[in-house]
Parts: sequence; structure tokens; C-alpha cells
Amino acid sequence: MFTFLRKANYYETDQMGIVHHSNYIRWFEEARVALMDDMGLPLQKLEAAGIVIPVLRVECAYKSPVRFDETLELRVKVAEYNGFHFRILYEGVNRTTGKLSVAGESEHCFTTKDMRPVRLKNRFPAWHALFAGLLEKE
Repeated sequence: MFTFLRKANYYETDQMGIVHHSNYIRWFEEARVALMDDMGLPLQKLEAAGIVIPVLRVECAYKSPVRFDETLELRVKVAEYNGFHFRILYEGVNRTTGKLSVAGESEHCFTTKDMRPVRLKNRFPAWHALFAGLLEKE
């Protein structure tokens, strides 16, 4: 499991003084990008090879609010991967309160820039091994 820390900025809050709900989805994306950096596969490397990772689906359940200057600990886990499609689970714990603030998941696939499907196992076996290795760690 990969952990990503994200401190809430003032501009991300709303009139109720809590982080606006739309920001959690952005934080999921930041955590996913950080996970890929951590595994040695930064998005720049994929894009340079002509590969993009569109979002197929995202889901978010809000449990307890995060306020300005509080830090969310996002726990990120690759739950499913088949060489073309993958699903990530997110669990965000407020480090100030210790409460679960958000839970969610996102689904993605690998495509060329013109949106044609790509199987990493066939075209990029080393990258496939990195993703497959994340499942084995869990």
C-alpha cells in the first residue's frame, strides 16, 4: 500500500470552512500520479512513449470533513490489474482527527494518444511487471 500526504489549502475550502467535495477527486489523481512516480513509472515516461491513462470511472464517498491546514493521509492500493485495465482504491484518513474522511476508487486503462487500447504485457513488458508486482505486494 502506498501512502500520499496532502495538506488542505485555504483556497480548497468552501463557505462552510471545509474542503469542497470536488477537491477529493483531484487528490485521488495526485495520489495516483505519486504512486506511479514511486514505482518508477512517471507519467512523463508513459506519455513520451505515446501512452495515456484515461479515467474510466471514479467514485468517492465523503465520511468526515477536512478543514484548512489539516493533512489527509491517502492510502492507495492497486486492487485490480490485467495488463490493460486497472482499479485503484483510496482511503483518506484525517491526520488531525484520526477519522476516515473519504473513501473511493478509480478505474483506468492504457491507450495510445488516439485512444486505441494498449496491453502493457505485449508492448511494454517491464512496465507490466511493475504493475503486476503491486498486486503481489498486497
